[in-house]
Amino acid sequence: MKHTLPIIGITMGDPVGIGPEILLKALAIKEVHACCRPVILGDLSILEHAKTYVTSNLSLNPVTTMEHCCFSKECVDILTLSDLDAGVLVPGKPTVRTGKAMVGYIKEATDLALAGKIHAMVTCPINKVSMKQSGSEFHGHTELIASRTGSDRYVMMMAGTRLSVVLVTIHIPFHEVAGMLSPEKILDTIRITGTALKERFGLANPRIAVAALNPHAGEEGLFGDQERTIIKPAIDMARKEGYNVSDALAPDTVFYHALEGLYDVVVCMYHDQGLIPFKMIHFKDGVNTTLGLPIIRTSVDHGTAYNIAGTGKADPGSLIEAIKLASVQALNQKGI
Repeated sequence: MKHTLPIIGITMGDPVGIGPEILLKALAIKEVHACCRPVILGDLSILEHAKTYVTSNLSLNPVTTMEHCCFSKECVDILTLSDLDAGVLVPGKPTVRTGKAMVGYIKEATDLALAGKIHAMVTCPINKVSMKQSGSEFHGHTELIASRTGSDRYVMMMAGTRLSVVLVTIHIPFHEVAGMLSPEKILDTIRITGTALKERFGLANPRIAVAALNPHAGEEGLFGDQERTIIKPAIDMARKEGYNVSDALAPDTVFYHALEGLYDVVVCMYHDQGLIPFKMIHFKDGVNTTLGLPIIRTSVDHGTAYNIAGTGKADPGSLIEAIKLASVQALNQKGI
């Protein structure tokens, strides 16, 4: 697959969410085709129906295998994986069939990436409840992809042009965070992040900031001792391994310094510690990328937006950036 532009497989996401709409909008943008050769994994009928509420002259070329793709800028290939009745489905109202279809798109994209038939996968939004109702054992994209690729070491990174964050713990209750932290878990997050920034983001010496858990970084133990007993040992070990890592920095200032360009990424101890500042800045153009997988995967940083599905109002900004970031990682990936 030697070519100047990487092949990016883009899953349609939830058929009754805003995925079809943002796909039509994003793939009409010239800069998307300037960075990659996109192929959609989804449903032709759903996308054609979406044209009734999205102003789009985008032509679609239905194919059944990757070998039939033409990679034309004027006519985007779509690997047709489901045959839903767009006239019956209601935007914002998922069914068991739509749930199974969106899971099928993810599985196929993962398998194509593992087989080397696409250089990266980009995922449009899904609904986790619909996913479970369709019979899936997984809670979301990441768990399904990790299982299918045989991965047990991966990190969620939210990437933007001004700020990027990675999370040590993700979707757990706040009162459980401190108990879930360990020097080994923090060190592994730093390792995965540092390696990915070198190999897929082209950074020779990534500058990694580490956010403390407690106010004022614990104030010498006055507000908590996790900085001294858990975070510092991880930082010390990471430095011995050659990673360019900061001390445990006060959470109320570390993001400012990252925005000022002092750091390439901030390692955060829990979900909202990283996501609140990130979404304040990159609400419309943030990208979710999973580091540590054997394949490249990026995703939009928003949900299915059932409340506006079918209205033509959805903003494709996050999807455009997700495609561009997947392309950058693919081009930096060794051997591509």
